[in-house]
Amino acid sequence: MDIIQKNGNIVLKNIKDFVPKHIFECGQCFRWDLEEDGSYTGVVYDKVINVSLEDEDVVLKNTNVDDVENIWINYFDIGKDYGHIKKELSDMDEYLKESTKFGYGIRILKQPFYEMVISFIISARNAIPMIKRSVNKLSEDLGEHIDTYNGKKYYSFPTVKSLANADIEKITASKIAFRAPYIQKTAKMIEDEDIQEKDFEKLTLDETAEKLTKFAGVGAKVADCIALFGLSKYDAFPVDVWVKRVMEEFYLKDTNMSLPKMRKYSIEKFGSLGGYAQQYLFYYAREKGIGKNK
Repeated sequence: MDIIQKNGNIVLKNIKDFVPKHIFECGQCFRWDLEEDGSYTGVVYDKVINVSLEDEDVVLKNTNVDDVENIWINYFDIGKDYGHIKKELSDMDEYLKESTKFGYGIRILKQPFYEMVISFIISARNAIPMIKRSVNKLSEDLGEHIDTYNGKKYYSFPTVKSLANADIEKITASKIAFRAPYIQKTAKMIEDEDIQEKDFEKLTLDETAEKLTKFAGVGAKVADCIALFGLSKYDAFPVDVWVKRVMEEFYLKDTNMSLPKMRKYSIEKFGSLGGYAQQYLFYYAREKGIGKNK
């Protein structure tokens, strides 16, 4: 990979298996928005960046070489061979072969742990447009203005301290409804106990889930989302309504299988590639409307 500065932008040359639409619309992130020109603008680590694809070149705007090397290469998981991952999954069965072909440009982002905890508490029993609206409103109200890009103001994600100490009405104003007390209680727990990403590094997936579900508002599915998207536990397999539908459509004869049993079945079936399998299957199921009319 070559990093080129061109017309004030940064170009990552010859990046395979990278499609912004697939990455930013596969359910793993909530602070990326589609622009009129087909690019995406997002807020990550208190920075605003615009991403687009030109052939196999990834174009990054509103950033610099230092941030590319220190933040974005890791965040976008550029160093990983997704072609190899897709080959392994495709060899498992025809459904994964079709799903990886359909969502061929997906990459699992390496996102901030704390932000994932709060964001996926908001995601419980919620639709993606509503989650994005709440996360952005929460950032506007309790975060800090960090940049103005293309005439739009962008705000940092609220700190643990700001959420822990905020008036509950301020959190509720972000259309978070019943989740507001969960968010504040969890923020206070993270702050009081100084819980950090490194605390989970040596834990197994089940140990991680056990620790995460001690947070208010975090059940099994939310814990698996945090594990996958905020802790890089790639054997995690979050089961939501779309994943449940696609698993029933493709793999399970027992359509009455409980979600815990489905999770266990999926983790055993896909092993260390579970998180990747989940993302390809989720994106395929949602875009194709698999099982929607059941």
